[in-house]
Amino acid sequence: MKLLSWNVNGFRANLSKGFEQHFRAFDADLFCIQETKMQPEQVTTKFDGWHQYFNSAVKKGYSGTALFTKQEPLKLTFNFENHMTEGRTIIAEYEKFQLINIYVPNSQRALTRLDYRMQWEDDFRNLLLKLDQKKPLIICGDMNVAHQEIDLKNPKSNIGNAGFTNQEREKFTELLKAGFTDSFRYLHPTQENAYTWWSYMHQARTRNVGWRIDYFLVSDRIADRITKAEIYPAVMGSDHCPVGLEIDM
Repeated sequence: MKLLSWNVNGFRANLSKGFEQHFRAFDADLFCIQETKMQPEQVTTKFDGWHQYFNSAVKKGYSGTALFTKQEPLKLTFNFENHMTEGRTIIAEYEKFQLINIYVPNSQRALTRLDYRMQWEDDFRNLLLKLDQKKPLIICGDMNVAHQEIDLKNPKSNIGNAGFTNQEREKFTELLKAGFTDSFRYLHPTQENAYTWWSYMHQARTRNVGWRIDYFLVSDRIADRITKAEIYPAVMGSDHCPVGLEIDM
């Protein structure tokens, strides 16, 4: 089974930058996107042979997630308790697993949203632990944290910045210790210069001055089924690139 995840930084804008070409070339079984920045009625694009679901924020032009799936889910859930308005979560249940497409809140400059982020982390982890009791999980999306120093180009100068605070990194560690595996590090534990997001400033992408903040996590008990975990930096159209997972389910 092949899965893709991509923060598209505006779905309508990405459609004009070749999204459909990339979408069809990947030919994944499940394709998750984050930061759609739209309402469902604003896009008329329909991919034949796919079921598509959008979860939009109440605030227009902000946040949002979407799921494209060849197989219709048994059950769909949008958002979760205490976090219902920003369109950040789609949970799709299938016969043998549950997929969670997630766009984690950014702590923002000056860490103005760090307290909310910490509450989100606790609530999200508790949700995952509850879901994991039923079926194993595949979790993907923009998680807005570089977990280890190896996951960003300039760790020393970014300590304390949003996405690389001790608090955010510790919450990610806590999540993994709760029973989840970072698929990319499972297969590529020491690979350097592997990033999924680059600033638009100072030719950061050309110079590969980036961060790895987009992930596929899986329940520990299915980690040995991972066959491939990839990053696709050559795919343009957003300040993020897609990440992929192949897993034997």
